[in-house]
Amino acid sequence: MTTIHDVARAAGVSISTVSYALSGKRAIGADTRARVDAAVRELGYRANAGARMLAGTRTDILALSAPMHAETHAPAFMSFVVSVATAARRHDRDVLLLTEEDPLEGLRRVASSRLVDGVVLMDVDTDDVRLPLLRQLDLPAAVIGVPRDASGLVCVDFDFEAAARLVVDRLADEGHRSIGLVGHSTALYEHGSNFAPRFRDAFTAAVEAHPAGLRGTFAPSSGAGEPVAAVRAALPDVTALVLNCHERAHRAVLRTLHDAGVEVPRDLSVVSACSSFDTDDVTPALDVVPLPAEDSGRRAVELTVAQVDGTVPPGVELLPPTYLAKGSVLRR
Repeated sequence: MTTIHDVARAAGVSISTVSYALSGKRAIGADTRARVDAAVRELGYRANAGARMLAGTRTDILALSAPMHAETHAPAFMSFVVSVATAARRHDRDVLLLTEEDPLEGLRRVASSRLVDGVVLMDVDTDDVRLPLLRQLDLPAAVIGVPRDASGLVCVDFDFEAAARLVVDRLADEGHRSIGLVGHSTALYEHGSNFAPRFRDAFTAAVEAHPAGLRGTFAPSSGAGEPVAAVRAALPDVTALVLNCHERAHRAVLRTLHDAGVEVPRDLSVVSACSSFDTDDVTPALDVVPLPAEDSGRRAVELTVAQVDGTVPPGVELLPPTYLAKGSVLRR
């Protein structure tokens, strides 16, 4: 697929000069404009974003690339979809949802057919297959997530590392020295998710580095064995449990504790970490560091629209965590 880089190379000018020539936002010499126009025609660049700039028109549609897979948790997934759609409406834009199993085909289609002004990528993996193509396309874009290589990308995400440190520090301040973590399913970590291992690894690092001399362990919410039993086997004296998993797994853990006669928080303190659902809806209500899906979607749309109207430098923007006390943590 021809990109703006190819046009610039063929015309012998910079990428910014091509952009100015096509958009008309800045005066360009007649000779330079003629070379750019010739390169556009020769390379067929009118088939992608350059055609919209050349015609001076926009579609007022943003694409949301959100491929679904076996480990996709629908309620959390939809919270991000709704947040992007709501934010786009505030900017008088509609959203085209791309959920096909082959995410590359969807991106190629909207780029080549001039369907959208920009694209938001969500549910980004650590080594996401969409990112090399995204770097090639001349499309305004924002990524919800932090991949291993974020170079050249505009990324926004929740600060999962800071969230893990916040939870560990809060529990340590309340006198807990033996803390278990129940994470997402084993399959999600194996799938290559970026957010799940970020929280798990930051939790482990925070426990190991804490000056109070903490001990911790991790168990996936589904995989080999029941997670509460796995935590107790590794930490027989566990006094606090952190749940970094979806709502069904929360309810399963709380049901296991109830059936075993373990009362929260009298016998075991429990904190929900990075949850997209209301923890007032579980019994008992849980202290929580909420996952701000609405803020993530809003900011991703803002960054994409800003690129449609101008330029945004590549970088990673992290949204800070907050701790909401609900009474599920008891001071030791």
